[in-house]
Amino acid sequence: MKAVVVSEYGEPDVLRLVDVPEPHAGPGQLRMRVHATTVNPSDIMLRVGSVASMDGRHVGSRFSPGSEAAGVVDEIGPGTETDLRVGDRVMAFVIPFMPSGGAYAQYLVLDPRQVTAAPAGSSHAEAVTIPLNGMTAQQAIDLLSMAEGDWLAVTGSAGSVGGYTVQLAKAAGLRVVADAAPADEELVRSLGADRVVARGPGVAERVREAVPGGVPGLVDCALLGREILPAIRAGGQVVMGQRAGLPGAPELGDPGDITVHAVYVMDWIYEHDKLDSLRAHAEKGELTMRVAAEYPAAEAAAAHRRFEAGGVRGRLVLTF
Repeated sequence: MKAVVVSEYGEPDVLRLVDVPEPHAGPGQLRMRVHATTVNPSDIMLRVGSVASMDGRHVGSRFSPGSEAAGVVDEIGPGTETDLRVGDRVMAFVIPFMPSGGAYAQYLVLDPRQVTAAPAGSSHAEAVTIPLNGMTAQQAIDLLSMAEGDWLAVTGSAGSVGGYTVQLAKAAGLRVVADAAPADEELVRSLGADRVVARGPGVAERVREAVPGGVPGLVDCALLGREILPAIRAGGQVVMGQRAGLPGAPELGDPGDITVHAVYVMDWIYEHDKLDSLRAHAEKGELTMRVAAEYPAAEAAAAHRRFEAGGVRGRLVLTF
């Protein structure tokens, strides 16, 4: 089978489309024929070597990145407990450190808890935009445990995780104040934000102007760190979009009486119900599957260069 692999750390050109052994489903497993995967910040970190291991698990000397896949079930191993059948269109949450390897491959053998049906009527490219960022956004909202009608602030709301956070918060009955650049304001409003403030220096003060007294909860997808803390009222909570100690994690200093949570989406690798709930949200129109561009897998390097150039709205998808 074909897979995009990294044999040495470096610039996008280290990504190579090569032939690798084809895996098959064993007992308790299913195999999917992958038709689409995505480019994520974690893929960049893996490619350059800034994250080579996680919780004692290591990527191999030649590995495939990729944390989500969409395609078709084509093998089901003996004794596998699943409602899925061969031929079903599916989406999956993947961790490159696991034995399956990453999603930049034509075939993946997975635990069925990592896989659920793709949203009805979606293309492979659309469905693959959901698992990683949707699970990340939902975990952030769950960590806050806010009451219906509470105000949630979201930074980086025009991005993929931020946009899903806005939409899932609205689905949960929260009110949302979100930041946006002028060019993204219409997009952020269309995602459901009740109030939109200008992003950039002074954003915390603008959030307080929009919600007098400050918000009880905030999800910091833009990784602003201590800069955004004044937007939160006394006794409030913040979810950081990156766990401390990982590349890009912001400095918080002393958060005072603010409770700090960190998203660690790998904890949800087998949370099938959470993954399937995202399918339901998409089918109800509560999640927008935004595809910015599609690239053949052989052009993975070009997709990584485009991602690193910044300003992408929606997801860059690799197709097999």
